[in-house]
Amino acid sequence: MKYEIFLQLVRGETTINAAAEAAGVDRSTIMKLRQVAGEGAMAALSASKPGVGKTPRDVELEAANAEVARLSEAVKELAVKLTLLEGKGGSGWR
Repeated sequence: MKYEIFLQLVRGETTINAAAEAAGVDRSTIMKLRQVAGEGAMAALSASKPGVGKTPRDVELEAANAEVARLSEAVKELAVKLTLLEGKGGSGWR
């Protein structure tokens, strides 16, 4: 589903608003999906070497690096949200 949304955005078949409405998510979710997919595609293209096949280890390493990047972004977002919540609510969590 995510890949299809990304392709529709790239092809100009849909807008961010329309994709968010169709998927039942917030616009920011679609914007993040587009950003992450675009960065992943660019990283894959820059790492690829025409005519040279990848070993299974290379493929696994790329997948692991992509997962690390995705999780890093999630942790950053959660840290920002936590900081904002602590700023609003005082020291209730300590």
